[in-house]
Amino acid sequence: RPLSPPLSSSQKLVMPRKSSKEAAVPQNSLLAAIHPITKFGNDSYRLIQRCTKPSMKEFKKIALATTVGFLIMGFIGFFVKLIHIPINNIIVGS
Repeated sequence: RPLSPPLSSSQKLVMPRKSSKEAAVPQNSLLAAIHPITKFGNDSYRLIQRCTKPSMKEFKKIALATTVGFLIMGFIGFFVKLIHIPINNIIVGS
């Protein structure tokens, strides 16, 4: 059987590696059921440890953006309702 030519760099298949920290799923059914929960707990703990408290400037910026978003959504809802009432009265005819 002849050997196929070597793959070019664009044709090579890259298989994802599991990190050395990631343990294999246990074969025991009880441990296999608990494994996702403990993995989620460990990942959540790692995330909380990396989070930082926002500075006052950052907090004010986020609060302002949230307020503007609420106001825009409120005005959109108000104008939709404002247009809907007369159209509804014309259709129903009351």
